[in-house]
Amino acid sequence: MSFPLTITPRAWDQIDTMLQNREKKALGIRISVKTRGCTGNAYALEFLDDKHEGDEVVVRGDTHVFIDPKATLFIFGSEMDYEQKEFESGFTFKNPNEKGRCGCGESFYV
Repeated sequence: MSFPLTITPRAWDQIDTMLQNREKKALGIRISVKTRGCTGNAYALEFLDDKHEGDEVVVRGDTHVFIDPKATLFIFGSEMDYEQKEFESGFTFKNPNEKGRCGCGESFYV
């Protein structure tokens, strides 16, 4: 089975940590693409408390990552990673479908 998104071990570990540290138990996290930023699209991550019809699910052990079906076309073939730098840390996406990004790096277009 082919998934629309590859998740690196660092990203899985961070997702596990976030879910364990959350006071309210979540089903997992959900990835979507929202209209935002200079170039139109931005990745959005949120805790998922209730299932959404049609979401793709990527699973590692007991950890679930849900993907909004509207986002699948934007992120198909992408790799999600987690990077820690001296002054910032966060999830990153290497997306072969991106045609460009805005100057600040917040948004992308395909």
